[in-house]
Amino acid sequence: MQISRRSFLASAGVLTTILGGFPALAVAGEKFEISLPDEEWRKRLTSQQYAVLRKAATERPFSSPLNKEHRKGLFLCAGCRLPLFSSAAKYDSGTGWPSFWKPLPNAVRTSTDYLIGYPRTEVHCRRCGGHLGHVFDDGPGPTGKRYCMNGAAMLFQTAGRQLG
Repeated sequence: MQISRRSFLASAGVLTTILGGFPALAVAGEKFEISLPDEEWRKRLTSQQYAVLRKAATERPFSSPLNKEHRKGLFLCAGCRLPLFSSAAKYDSGTGWPSFWKPLPNAVRTSTDYLIGYPRTEVHCRRCGGHLGHVFDDGPGPTGKRYCMNGAAMLFQTAGRQLG
C-alpha cells in the first residue's frame, strides 16, 4: 500500500496531538510585539487554542468550523487578533484544514521545523509568535502555495464587522 505525502503528514499531526508532549515553539527565542507569560496565554486562550498556538499542536483534520467558512471577511490570529488571511485567498485543499494561497502583507513569519523528522516550513503570527500551521508548495495559482492552517489558531471576522 502506498501512502501520499499529505496522508503521511496528516497522520503524523494527528499522532502528535494524540501522544501529547507538545514541544515549545521553535520561535520562542524571537522577540514579538505581543509577548505574555505562559500563565497569561493559558487564561486568554481555550485549551485547544493554547495547545496549537503556544505548543505547536495540530488539530484533528476536518474538526474546525473554519474549514467550512465561506463568507467574505478576514481570518485573525486567535492569540492577538492580527488579520492573517483574507477569505479571497481561501480554498478547499481537501486536507481537512483551512487553506489559503497567500497571507495578508506582513501578517506571518516562517521557520523550519523538524518535529516529524522531515523539514517543514512552519507558519506563525508575526505579532505574537503563535503557531498557525505549515506552508507547502502544492497549492493553486497564482502563488502555488498551500498555507495549511489550524482553525483553532484563528478567529473569523465577517467583512465590515470588528471583533470585540
